[in-house]
Amino acid sequence: MGDHSEQFRAYLAGHRRNPLTTTLTGARVLNAFQVPWFRIAPPRGFGVLTTVGRKTGKTRRTCVRVIRNGEKVFLVSLTGSGAAWFLNVKANPRVRLRMRGGGFDGLAREITDPAMIEEGRRIYSTTVNPFDHLEYRMHRTGTPTDEKIRAMHEKWYTDGTPVVIELSAGR
Repeated sequence: MGDHSEQFRAYLAGHRRNPLTTTLTGARVLNAFQVPWFRIAPPRGFGVLTTVGRKTGKTRRTCVRVIRNGEKVFLVSLTGSGAAWFLNVKANPRVRLRMRGGGFDGLAREITDPAMIEEGRRIYSTTVNPFDHLEYRMHRTGTPTDEKIRAMHEKWYTDGTPVVIELSAGR
């Protein structure tokens, strides 16, 4: 639990204190609003991650920032290893991801290999898409610029828990 609390405090450093992005209830409200729209037309760089609940066995969907590089998709658990979707992935790594380009099956896992961590950092932290500007306004104060957005994503990648989804062949 200590690791999760430290990662959450790091995530909040410099944060706007928006209840939609800093509280569990707010995150659930935001997710409930976004999932139907993102399932129809996810913005570039975002998607809907579908996992199987580790306790209930029910389908769980959450909106996540995802950056694809070939057959690998990088994402970050911003609040660390305590996020529900992350715990679901640890229990059952088979996931479905709806993003630009369609729906994809894959295997998700925490990144522990140093070379893969650096590849993920490069891909995740340097990519800026149009929706990232709105995302920045939800999480930070000030006017979003590409440089500020990259810095925010770098911080998330460094302080959070990086994950890779290896997409299944054929999709």
